[in-house]
This record gives sequence, C-alpha cells and structure tokens, in this order.
Amino acid sequence: MRLIDDDERRARLARRQGLADPVASVTGAVEAVVCLHATEPANVHLAAFARSGATRAQVDAALYDARSVVKQLAMRRTVFAFPRELLPAVWGSAAARVATRLQTRLAKEVEAAGIAPRGDDWLARTTDAVRVVLADGPATTAELRGRVPGLDRRLMISPGKSYGGEFPIASRVLSALAARGDVVRGENAGDWRLSRPRWTLAEDWLGAPRVALAEAAGYAALVRAWLDRFGPGTEADIVWWLGGTKAAVRRALADNGAVEVSTALGPAYVLPEDLDPVAPVEPWAALLPALDPTTMGWKQRDFYLGDHAGKVFDRNGNAGPTAWWGGRIVGGWRQDPDGTVVVVPCERLPRAARDALDARAAALTTWLAGDVVSTIYQSPLVRALRSEVAT
Repeated sequence: MRLIDDDERRARLARRQGLADPVASVTGAVEAVVCLHATEPANVHLAAFARSGATRAQVDAALYDARSVVKQLAMRRTVFAFPRELLPAVWGSAAARVATRLQTRLAKEVEAAGIAPRGDDWLARTTDAVRVVLADGPATTAELRGRVPGLDRRLMISPGKSYGGEFPIASRVLSALAARGDVVRGENAGDWRLSRPRWTLAEDWLGAPRVALAEAAGYAALVRAWLDRFGPGTEADIVWWLGGTKAAVRRALADNGAVEVSTALGPAYVLPEDLDPVAPVEPWAALLPALDPTTMGWKQRDFYLGDHAGKVFDRNGNAGPTAWWGGRIVGGWRQDPDGTVVVVPCERLPRAARDALDARAAALTTWLAGDVVSTIYQSPLVRALRSEVAT
C-alpha cells in the first residue's frame, strides 16, 4: 500500500490549495479548495486574497458580475461559495439533503406554533408566494417580509432553553428555498463584511434553468473534487466534510475508483490517478480567515494542527483566523482598532517564520485599508490574549 507521510500531505496541501504559490483568479482560488466558507461574508474575500491576491472589487466581480462563484447553502447547513460549474452536483446531493431536513423541521415548528394545522401545506404555499414575488425582481429579506403574507411572523423555539427564543420565520423559509436551489443570494445590499443579500430566483441569476444531478452522481462529483484538492482523506474526513452518510461516501468512493493508501492516521483515499509522489515545497506563510476550508477541510487534523486544537478551535469545532508556516498552523491573527493586522503565535517561531508572517500581516493590513473584520469564530488563543490585555 502506498504510504503518504505527513510531510507529503503538507506538500500536497500547499501546492493544490493555492498557498505555496498564488493562483491566477478568484475562481481559481475557490476551485483550489472546492468551495469557500461564506457563513461570514468577509471570509470569501479574505480567503480569495490569501490564495490569489485578488482585490475586494475582483471578488465582488466574480460573485455579482461574472457570477462564476455563487453562494449556496449546502454541507452541514453552511453557506459556501461554489464555482458555478459545481452547483448541479451540490443541488442534487448535499444541498438536497439539507433542504429536506430544513423543510421537515420548519413544518413541525409551524404546527407547534399554531400557525397552521399542516405545516407542509403552509410551507408550500409560502414558498410559492416568495417565488411569485421574486419573479418581479430581487428583494431583500425585509422587503419580502412586507410582501409575502405570514412571512413577518416569529416562531417560539424551545422555550425555556438557553438556545431557545423567538426567531423570525422569514429566515427559515428562505434557508429552505436556498438549500433547494430555488433562490440564490444575489447582490449584497450592505457592506462587504455584512450579509444583506437581494434574494433572486436561481434561473434569473444564472440565466438558465436550475438542473440538478441525480443524488449519486452529485455525491460522486463532490467527493472527486474533494479528493483532488484534499486527498488523501479518511472516510471520517469525507463524511464530516460532506455532512453525509457513510453509505453515500462509500458509494462515491467506489464510483470514483478511489484507491486506499496508508497515512499516519490510518487508511485513507486518493483518486486512482493521484498516486505519484508530490515534491516538497519551500517554507511558506499564510494568514487565513476564520472557517477557512484549509483549516476546516479534514476531521482528522494532526498532520497540520499538532497539539494546537484547543488554541485554534472553539468548543463547537469552529476555527478562528489562523497563521500558517510550512504547512502547519502555528498561531492566529487579530486586528488592532486601527485595522493593523497582528500575528499571535501559539508556539516559538524561527526568525524566518516570524519575518514571513509579519510580511503577510503587513500585506493584509494594506489590503484591508483600515477596515476591521469582526468574527464570532475568534480562536481561544486570541480571546485569551484580549482578556489578558483587558485586565
């Protein structure tokens, strides 16, 4: 069995994910990691800059003008920015799975709240009404609440629980529509760091009917794309990333003819044409945003994370902004109130690493031009540092 050790895994990560050498475009930056996390809108811009040097205007152009990159709710109920060509695979597999779960849950919540005796019927009528309104043109969530009957209501969810409370029903309805691929997040009505999309019918935004692949073909395409950029990966890695079942992953691996290889973490998989050794790369530095696909791409992360998990990931498994040197996470980064980017190491760094990371911090500071990007996914490392400063 072919052995792919940790050094080679880090070399693969560097070469294929646009980190050791920049890629040529925003779309190339997205393709380098299959898709970019877009839960926090600024992450798309920051991740694209880290891999391509793209300006904010160039990222916006890819998202809203060329529409070569499209935001879509998919794996693990997360918003991602996908290359447009991958959308049919996503719609037929991971997104469809999420849509079914969201619709089922919302229908039950509508019934429990006494809004309608048949939640599924209410949801069908309401989503049809949203599509009718959007046929006249894009609209924000606030505009839809004023134009679609019942969309301005709120749901009481899990009363008495710490995570419960009143929640707007509009966001839940739109999430179900977005997961199905009926609507997409079109132009942003707010600052580049905020999510205020003008919801748009998918066929209007893309200029073509929405056509989804069959479920098995969709999963096969997604797993192939992941193996191409992240392989080798274990079954657990792929199940976690895909937010799917073991059965779906095993079928997709078989459909792609995936080959089992050996790693320090146990058996893993690569594409059949990907068995040739990958040459080492020179040490490289990168500053990646919270939830970056490279940081979050595997479930088993020892080969690039080491013993820093408790400093980088919060208790819910979300990673904050990270600093990388030579294929490993060696710290995080934060911003001063004036926008200056500051590297926060979580281990003792050699001078070459410190100088390279400081240079990346200076470049990112210039790129941000005074804008401060906040994140709810700040790492425990940086949170602890801020607490020390505050006291």
